[in-house]
Amino acid sequence: MMLNTPATSTQVTHGQRLWLYATVALVMAFLVIPCILVIPMSFSDSQYLEFPPRSLSLRWYEAFFTSTEWIQSAVVSLKVAGLTTVLATVLGMLASYGLYKATSVFTPITRGLLMLPMMIPLIFVAIGVFFVYARFGLNNTITGLVLAHTTLAIPFVMIAVGNGLKSFDPNLERAARSLGASPVTAFLTVTLPQIRISVFSGMLFAFVTSFDEVVVSLFVSSGANSTLTKRMFANIRDQVDPTVAAISSMLVALSIVVLIAAQFVKRKDA
Repeated sequence: MMLNTPATSTQVTHGQRLWLYATVALVMAFLVIPCILVIPMSFSDSQYLEFPPRSLSLRWYEAFFTSTEWIQSAVVSLKVAGLTTVLATVLGMLASYGLYKATSVFTPITRGLLMLPMMIPLIFVAIGVFFVYARFGLNNTITGLVLAHTTLAIPFVMIAVGNGLKSFDPNLERAARSLGASPVTAFLTVTLPQIRISVFSGMLFAFVTSFDEVVVSLFVSSGANSTLTKRMFANIRDQVDPTVAAISSMLVALSIVVLIAAQFVKRKDA
């Protein structure tokens, strides 16, 4: 029931919140409209990006699926994102669990160091990674991309798993340990099932972080190991091919599917 009159002297009504609703609507429109505009542009028959499209066509989707270079870059991105998701989820989960258990005075410092990739501008990370990789021959390799993306994804996994650890019942783990379970067995059979939704959320964040990453990829990938986002950036820089709009539309659809899947898993678990 709508609150039109204040129930108490300090109660805020919906009418008094109109300015807040309007501000939120403007911010959401500013963020969402550019993503929505890309979709009709991807169905344009024009040789160039234009809105609104004068005629509709699937030619740019066909151009993507029939291009060896685009498909190769998509495969590289999926491969890197998949490997990054596995590695970042395992390392981030273990790091978050270790910090949860730790009581040392250095725990906050360690947590801050692990969170640095999220706080440092990506251009600095990319430059540093490039020079380190140059010494070890990791530039333009899948291994180098996975390691760099894992470093960027671990903080997101740690945040998601850390939130789950704040709400789980540690007494169950203690009970398992008191009955003879090893620390590893107690974690896998008691703790992990309780925080599985947080771990799943961390996996999604890791995948999206890797798949959408472009700054580091610009420095450490090229040729046959170019990621999809890097090829899109190069395409926009060189020729503004509407194929980019078609790819962007598919990425928007993928993001929506991931969000729906996350909500479905959470609701099913509840």
